[in-house]
Amino acid sequence: MNKIVLASNNIYKIREFREILSRENIELIPQLKLNIPEVDETGLSFVENAILKARNASLLAKLPSIADDSGIEVDALSGKPGIYSARYAGEDSDDKANNKLLLEELIGIPLDQRTARYHCTIVYLPFYNHPVPRIYSANWEGYIGIEEEGDNGFGYDPLFFLPKFNCTAAKLSEKQKNDISHRGKALKL
Repeated sequence: MNKIVLASNNIYKIREFREILSRENIELIPQLKLNIPEVDETGLSFVENAILKARNASLLAKLPSIADDSGIEVDALSGKPGIYSARYAGEDSDDKANNKLLLEELIGIPLDQRTARYHCTIVYLPFYNHPVPRIYSANWEGYIGIEEEGDNGFGYDPLFFLPKFNCTAAKLSEKQKNDISHRGKALKL
């Protein structure tokens, strides 16, 4: 079995990665389990941040690594919050605060103009200073709803409305979400 360190301390992402990669011959070791601190996300793109995370985890764990950087891009807000999705309402913000701020910024904008997408970039490094990281990216299209709906998922899932399913991502089962989400698509590439 191949051991790979997952460069994340986010328990929800760890669970999603494990579920999506469960059929592969991979022992996924979260950096959280190895007490590896998260690196500062100083990049200006999803790719740069994912590479920073993957290099840090691989260097400290002395293992191959996988990392993602993901977020939500709202067209009416010129792509915001983007790479700042997890800290949109401030460095120590949580999902509720981020969702609240996003809804406030979209007041008065009708649903058909609230197009958005989740974006995910995943980086795999066989060793920390590998010169050519493998990079996989995928999007998941939808809209930002008017209010939070649903209890599943995390982040902006209670606001991310999917017309095909007539519900938010937070109302999908874990399996449904993993089959069609940005992260699920990127991990299957």
